[in-house]
Amino acid sequence: MKLAIVFAALFAVALAAPAQDYANAEVLRLESDVRPEGYNFALETSDGKTHQEEGSLKDIGTENEAIVVRGSYSFIADDGQTYTVNYIADENGFQPEGAHLPNTAH
Repeated sequence: MKLAIVFAALFAVALAAPAQDYANAEVLRLESDVRPEGYNFALETSDGKTHQEEGSLKDIGTENEAIVVRGSYSFIADDGQTYTVNYIADENGFQPEGAHLPNTAH
């Protein structure tokens, strides 16, 4: 159940993108596989958006059990540029990387 809630939340966040007319976008590809200890999905829409993600449990059955999510998404912004974000989300939080994002590593 915990995995399903996390998956639904991450999928909802992924679908929220910069303001464009997404009402007319068509899904070109949608693949998903949900298993007891993980999931993956891939999405591609006619407006140039793509999103791939994989989640898995680690330290199963221990007090340190956690979900680790790795993925990336791309979109075409209002300036016509394609932006890509690669990310990991785990016990250390959401860690995005992209050429257009500030680098906060110290």
